[in-house]
Amino acid sequence: MTEWINESRRAGIRAICDAIVPSIQRAGDADGFWARCATDVGTDQAFAEVLSGLPPDAREGLLGLIDGLVAQGIVSASQLSREQILARTALLGPAAAFGVNSLTSLVRFLAYGLPDASGQNPFWRHWGYARPAHACPDIPKPIRPLVPKGDVTMHADVVVVGSGSGGGVIAGKLTQAGLKVVVLEAGGYFNESDFNQIEPWAFQNLYWRGGSQTSADLNISLMAGANLGGGSTVNWSNCLRTRPWVRDEWAREYGLEGVDGPDFDRHLDAVSARIGVNDQCSDLNGPNQRVKDGADKLGWSFKVLSRNADKRTYAPESAGFMAFGDQSGSKLGTMKTYLQDAFDGGADIVVRCRAERVLVEHGRAAGVLATYRDPVSGASTRVTVRAPRVVVAGGSLESPALLLRSGIGGPAVGNYLRLHPVAIVTSVYPTRQDPWWGAPMTAMIDEFERPEHGYGFLIQTPFYGSGTSAATLPFTTAAAHKQVMSQLGHAASTIGLTRDHGHGRITVDANGEAVLTYSVTDPIDIANLRQGVEAQIRMAHAAGAVKITSLAAGAPEWRWGSDLEAYVAKVTNIPFRFGGFNLFSAHQMGSCRMGKDPKTSVANPFGELHDTPGVWLGDASAFPTSSGTNPMLSTMALAHRTAEAMIAASAHGAA
Repeated sequence: MTEWINESRRAGIRAICDAIVPSIQRAGDADGFWARCATDVGTDQAFAEVLSGLPPDAREGLLGLIDGLVAQGIVSASQLSREQILARTALLGPAAAFGVNSLTSLVRFLAYGLPDASGQNPFWRHWGYARPAHACPDIPKPIRPLVPKGDVTMHADVVVVGSGSGGGVIAGKLTQAGLKVVVLEAGGYFNESDFNQIEPWAFQNLYWRGGSQTSADLNISLMAGANLGGGSTVNWSNCLRTRPWVRDEWAREYGLEGVDGPDFDRHLDAVSARIGVNDQCSDLNGPNQRVKDGADKLGWSFKVLSRNADKRTYAPESAGFMAFGDQSGSKLGTMKTYLQDAFDGGADIVVRCRAERVLVEHGRAAGVLATYRDPVSGASTRVTVRAPRVVVAGGSLESPALLLRSGIGGPAVGNYLRLHPVAIVTSVYPTRQDPWWGAPMTAMIDEFERPEHGYGFLIQTPFYGSGTSAATLPFTTAAAHKQVMSQLGHAASTIGLTRDHGHGRITVDANGEAVLTYSVTDPIDIANLRQGVEAQIRMAHAAGAVKITSLAAGAPEWRWGSDLEAYVAKVTNIPFRFGGFNLFSAHQMGSCRMGKDPKTSVANPFGELHDTPGVWLGDASAFPTSSGTNPMLSTMALAHRTAEAMIAASAHGAA
């Protein structure tokens, strides 16, 4: 260990880990699930390693919390007293509550999610779960990223910042049109050879800031892809087309010409064909089948989803782990489609290269200043790309931060951020659900997606991860938490994906880093979230659940035979904020939205900045409002439309 781990802290970490995941003696514990504690699986050592990799401020914060718990006697205390110390500390204020919650979540994540030297985890045997073998260790990477040697200046017709669902499409289309393109991606390049299905590795290497992040106001947790291919590498491959009422709103109120008609259908069709959208790789695993069962019993509208999966290589045995990288290689995200087109057409692609600011000369785009970081040595190299056209496509969290650091985009930059907030309900059924088999999201209930105002919600299923599930569940007592974890193989979760009417904001801190705030105060959103929770509960009940848990403070439960109406009334009165319902987001949109008015939008209806010609938006940050559906296909179609506008402008000699 390192110099900041002294013997007192070592003892404290061991005590804290075993307080959160303790050894409990239970009869009939044949596989040792109950008797096994966190330190039995090396969680204390893994915890220390995670601490060593944290930014100094975050590490010092957790160490201060550990020191405080040690000072209260947690090392020598009984299990009951240890839990009381944690609970008492959490009552000291919001910051302390957040710290204790982060600490308990991290311990549970490591205890249940990290495999041992054999590649498995002793807890998993209890569920009949096993991480799939690393089946593809020697697949070559068909894209060969450019590696800068020292400070370098490159020249191009277009520089694209970001390689996700939007940036990848634009890079491929512009390269095919004969333009010289440079793509800058802040994340790394990984393929089937790298995807080992280990949750901590996946979060560290494939996600923004290393995994689940919490908004500055603590109200919502979110995940975003950060790798070559962006979210399309790790999302759950749901390919829903932009809804007609959303397209009408974008055209009518925000001036997005043609999105309400056949021209936008053409864009949707084109990207759907390129990424192989089909409904033949959408097996219903246990959780998705329960959604269908509940919908059928209640007479609600139900749909099997289409996905961008290669039918030749699709494997349901590994599909459940696609949030950690698709081992089968069947996911046709931008890395395998449009980015490959760009590379094959002569584009230069630089990974681990973070755009610092957009260069502007004489009021127009002039390129991008970026920093490349060597993954081995950590050494930084300055990369300057000179180009008369810049595509900002770093995602709805990083795109506004880049514009703010660059001093361009106008007063609306960072505003109108939409997140599709979701509240989660987890249910236990008499039979095994095996949520790790099959793609995570293959079905949905769309009964409630379009009320009279066009803002509703969908009921869908999230991905499964043993560590993620453990970290997400609210912490009550260690015994209660372990009881929930013991039933994980019989559990199925659903989400109420809400088309948010209200919005949040992205600002930047003193270092120019993105800061997210998001409060649920809009009456439409509050009503939809409440109705979404109720609908999920009623669906699970109709599907035969014997226990229902809402992911909210105190983890309120309903059990078979108790009063369902009283339970619904109780949980729908829980507030949607920190200390109430845990809210999550995997969709970020709208923080640099397109529109006609420079006061309330950043770019014109085709994606070029109002105040800086030659700078274009190419990701979901350009959405005028939330889409109300999983945004990948909408993002790609809008990017396809923007690419055509850029090609037309280039043909006429404009930037």
